[in-house]
Amino acid sequence: MNIYLLFLIALVPVAWLMISLGVLKIPAHKACPLGLLVTIFLSILVWNMDFGSAILVSIEGVVLGLWPIMIVIIAAIFTYNLALYTKSMDIMKLMLSSISRDKRIQVLILAWGFGGFLEAVAGYGTAVAIPASILISLGFDPIFAAVICLIANTVPTAFGAVGIPVSTLANVTGLDVNLLSYYVGLQLTIFIIIIPIVLVVITTKSIKGLKGVFGISLASGISFAIPQLLCAKYLGAELPALLGSICSLGMIILWAKVFLKKEDDFESEYSVGETGSSITVNRITIKEGILAWIPYILVFTFIIFTSPLFPNINEYLSHFKTSIVIYEGKTVFKWISTPGTLIILAGFIGGLIQGAKIKEIIKVFLSTLKQLYKSTITVVSIVALAKVMGYSGMITSLAIVLVKTTGKFFPLISPIIGALGTFITGSDTSSNVLFGALQNEVAKSIDVNAYWLTAANTSGATAGKMISPQSIAIATSATGMIGSEGKIFNKTLKFCAAYVVILGILVYIVSLFI
Repeated sequence: MNIYLLFLIALVPVAWLMISLGVLKIPAHKACPLGLLVTIFLSILVWNMDFGSAILVSIEGVVLGLWPIMIVIIAAIFTYNLALYTKSMDIMKLMLSSISRDKRIQVLILAWGFGGFLEAVAGYGTAVAIPASILISLGFDPIFAAVICLIANTVPTAFGAVGIPVSTLANVTGLDVNLLSYYVGLQLTIFIIIIPIVLVVITTKSIKGLKGVFGISLASGISFAIPQLLCAKYLGAELPALLGSICSLGMIILWAKVFLKKEDDFESEYSVGETGSSITVNRITIKEGILAWIPYILVFTFIIFTSPLFPNINEYLSHFKTSIVIYEGKTVFKWISTPGTLIILAGFIGGLIQGAKIKEIIKVFLSTLKQLYKSTITVVSIVALAKVMGYSGMITSLAIVLVKTTGKFFPLISPIIGALGTFITGSDTSSNVLFGALQNEVAKSIDVNAYWLTAANTSGATAGKMISPQSIAIATSATGMIGSEGKIFNKTLKFCAAYVVILGILVYIVSLFI
């Protein structure tokens, strides 16, 4: 069959997701299963995949969607729901308000700094689910909370989950991980500096909203970008996002307390809630504060100490796993050393320390499962769809035509391919697996620096994260806005488009000189 016809047919599942969510406003838990059925049908009819294989591939996708992806979403929302039940969220809100009642600063702290940290150490949706749920508790609109966290959770995903996306890209291409990390860091630097400023503008719906906070916005980006870039160049892929997010979060809090201290003396037009008075906040003791944050302190502790940063512990816990082959690839269930399990354990232990009974904690957990059944349908459907497209050859058909029609101008669309991979799979890592080798081979064929072009796949994939149905499903689950996926998709799409266009121009121009 003609390659261009195959290209158009392979676009059908992607087009269906975009139209059903963005135009027809069909809820994701209905649109994604329909998209999966269409994809299975096309894989059998056009790409000659036999029915049994298509079903097995779909089952492999469903299993992957449940573990480790969906378990992380469940864990994050369970921890938040338990914080509401134990009333510790009230204290957390007061403490955050004590830093600043200005919603612009709170967005920078939670969506950007804290979200970046969660992406760096855990990934799998935690950077959207947890900050968005806390923002809502502070009085933010649920749709806004979802959108702002999706936009913030872009650049940190390149080095998220302790560098897994870039490490995976290096493995599938055979490129040196340190140099690849450095080029990814270079490509993302300008976006890291700009995005906090964009977040403030979105928060206030006006560029005038930067008045009084431009300095802290700029500083939060620079303090993230420089440590990340230096770490990527000299240490590799594991630590850049972690170091960058911690430096940025520290900078935001320090700047807010030192340079914006006078803002606490009055109620500005950008303040939220009525819980920020110094009289109320001063009643919170250090013990009460630690007790309120203990589940999230445990999340941090468990994830850090079981990560590859501590190889002995990581290696020991990695033995607690089950491996099965459903189709061709081996599906591995890591029962302990996976973010979902660790967050659930942190939630249970934290709840007990806060005084909740085991029976009460289990009740909250079960209610969380019931709350997320629509999100579960969405996530497992979209991951299964991605698996079918990958195994059948549909994604290859898309890539071949894009390469053939662009030639020397391929670097312009290189980030778009990375974004497409994330849109389909919901994962920067998966996008690198799908298209990383392709980008490397194209670079050689058109005589472009292979490291630079291959890095563009990861950089572009960070843009696709904000419009991925999987990411949006996580956001709607965290904000209680299940059914509003289309509205959120439409709001993030324009930012994603601007992101990949600017990145594409940057990648193309630099590719002419290196």
